[in-house]
Amino acid sequence: MRHLSVGLGLILLAAGCASGAARTAGNTASPQNAPPAVKPSTTSTALQDTVGLGPQYPSTYQRHPTPPVLIRNATIMTATGQEIQSGSILFRDGRIVAVGTNVEAPSDATVVDGKGKWVTPGVIDTHSHLGVYAAPGTFAESDGNEATNPVTAEVWAEHSFWPQDPQIPLAIAGGVTTIQALPGSANLIGGRSAVLKLIPARSVQEMKFPGAHYGLKMACGENPKRVYGQRGGPSTRMGNMAGYRAAFIQAQLYRRRWDKWNKDHEGDSPERNLRNESLAEVLRGNIYVQNHCYRADEMMQMLDLAHEFGFKIRSFHHAVEAYKIADVLAREGTAVSIWSDWWGFKEEAMDGIYENAALVQQAGGRVVIHSDDASGIQRLNQEAAKAMYHGRRAGIPITRDQAVRWFTANPAWVLGLDSIVGTLEPGKMADVVLWSADPLSVYARALQVYNDGWLVYDRNDPAHQPKTDFTLGQP
Repeated sequence: MRHLSVGLGLILLAAGCASGAARTAGNTASPQNAPPAVKPSTTSTALQDTVGLGPQYPSTYQRHPTPPVLIRNATIMTATGQEIQSGSILFRDGRIVAVGTNVEAPSDATVVDGKGKWVTPGVIDTHSHLGVYAAPGTFAESDGNEATNPVTAEVWAEHSFWPQDPQIPLAIAGGVTTIQALPGSANLIGGRSAVLKLIPARSVQEMKFPGAHYGLKMACGENPKRVYGQRGGPSTRMGNMAGYRAAFIQAQLYRRRWDKWNKDHEGDSPERNLRNESLAEVLRGNIYVQNHCYRADEMMQMLDLAHEFGFKIRSFHHAVEAYKIADVLAREGTAVSIWSDWWGFKEEAMDGIYENAALVQQAGGRVVIHSDDASGIQRLNQEAAKAMYHGRRAGIPITRDQAVRWFTANPAWVLGLDSIVGTLEPGKMADVVLWSADPLSVYARALQVYNDGWLVYDRNDPAHQPKTDFTLGQP
């Protein structure tokens, strides 16, 4: 039997969808060695401060109405420091209602027997190129790098994102519920990210996480040098730094002009500049810097750049030498989005070690296991497990809860969504994964994936195994 395509299927579903705007919940208890909690902002994805135009390309995400669900008799890994044996979790109307050992099922609930199974929050990937570098990977789908200028803060990843990327259902089957789709790293400043709920959809706007901050992709080191060294520069690391500084100087001037006009409305408004609008929102703290950077010395340089212009770097990405400056990263409150054991593929990535994540955690930093890969995103739980055991073998007592937080709660913080997703607590969005076995095991498979309470994927039910139009009818 041929499966209903995502494009056609969602047309039929759309009429019955209810609004799913994000709501906030209380703070979670801090686990061992976790950095202090930072109050998440409720700033929307719209540019409102600089040019006062209100929402631009707003989210049209709609929560799918579903009956209550109770998963019972499972091991619940809450990512709040608790691992509940023979536990239950109840969610209704897209929100978690109760987690514990004595949770009663409402009369209209779907009851799932979790005996011998495990439950975690939905997996979150802070560094994905799904949709912007879509399969089958031909030139036609290569839309991640606007490699025409070293600074392209004006471009937005969502305007390249293809919701029919056949890699999306594979990531969902790996337990992933939220991604940050980023531009590539050819440019010093590559453009805005898109924070998306990983669901079948007809448009990227239907996937955009309501209320999520945009990220700004920046890149250090070899990539901008390689791409622009023979095309007018930069050709050196000092050229890279000069390029960042020049861009933010222009953004400062742009912000001041708009601030003055918004205050007194004297004369005509300043001319809009999309590049400077994005950078001005970084300066205001409304857009989070997501910085591709490998070497410790360059991360230190980028922190100095952030100090010069008064913004924060939310996360360094890849950061294979983060262990060398773990104390600095903890003090700065800058996370690292890293791999468990991938390095050595170019000169700036040579000095990686297996204990990178564990050493940053030990220093009090915030660790995220990311993918940057359409295959790796399907197994982020296993990547976290590898990093946990690498640390333990080195004598660093990484807990199971900390390892789970590396692919749930901590990436939620990087995206500014930690009050909404990332842990299993009453009031939070019901992004929930039921695993066949201990998720920190190579034997675990995601059996069911719930996104905002909606059963998006069920390994045992073809009716809940989304397919894209691209793969429709393929054997």
